[in-house]
Amino acid sequence: MAGQLPGRSGRGRAKRSGGYSPMAEINVTPLVDVMLVLLVVFMITAPLLTAGVPVDLPESKADPIHVKANEPIEITLDKNNHIYIGETRVERSRLIPLLGAMTKSNPDRRIFIRGDQSLDYGQVIELIGAINGAGFKKVALISLQER
Repeated sequence: MAGQLPGRSGRGRAKRSGGYSPMAEINVTPLVDVMLVLLVVFMITAPLLTAGVPVDLPESKADPIHVKANEPIEITLDKNNHIYIGETRVERSRLIPLLGAMTKSNPDRRIFIRGDQSLDYGQVIELIGAINGAGFKKVALISLQER
């Protein structure tokens, strides 16, 4: 590897005024470093942004239940396998249309499920699956904190 002094080559040849001509090459190493860091950041964060199962929501002509827009919807499944929205008992066949009517203005509304401890695991999962299958993405289970 040989090096040349600026005054002796054509690239850095001294002008009559005593200055040097500008270099026409761009140093892309910092640009490549920044792009690689951004690539790593996006590769790590992209899987965290995807959640839920994409599903087509069913259409319903059910009358809406008036609930405050920011509050989560609380669904209770008691030990007799009865479903309640808030404190109102609801038939299983009407649950999904009612939820659709309640969340028409905000499809990303949170839904909390309270299931009795004595219930079979399959009954609670069946309810969660029905709600999730209807397109509701923010479904959570409520439990008591261990002492």
